[in-house]
Amino acid sequence: MADNDSPFSAPPPQGNPFSPTPPPSPAPEPKKVTNESLVIGSKVKAYIKSKGLMCAGDLPNAVSDKVRELLDGAGVRTQANKRSTVRPADL
Repeated sequence: MADNDSPFSAPPPQGNPFSPTPPPSPAPEPKKVTNESLVIGSKVKAYIKSKGLMCAGDLPNAVSDKVRELLDGAGVRTQANKRSTVRPADL
């Protein structure tokens, strides 16, 4: 029986047990949302209907676009004031 055929020898190690663990994968970047609606279309339509008016199908998207513009402006004002929290006064 050869030295390496001994029934008492341990199996050869798999990989290097002293190698460092790989670094964790970086966190995914936040998704940039540009087309997602910021308003609930059914609520916009119900509000318009409560005023005795009719709602065009694309009105909720237009309202969402205006809200996005309003929030973008508030973000600019917030950063100009060296803050990271958008406040109602920024609107």
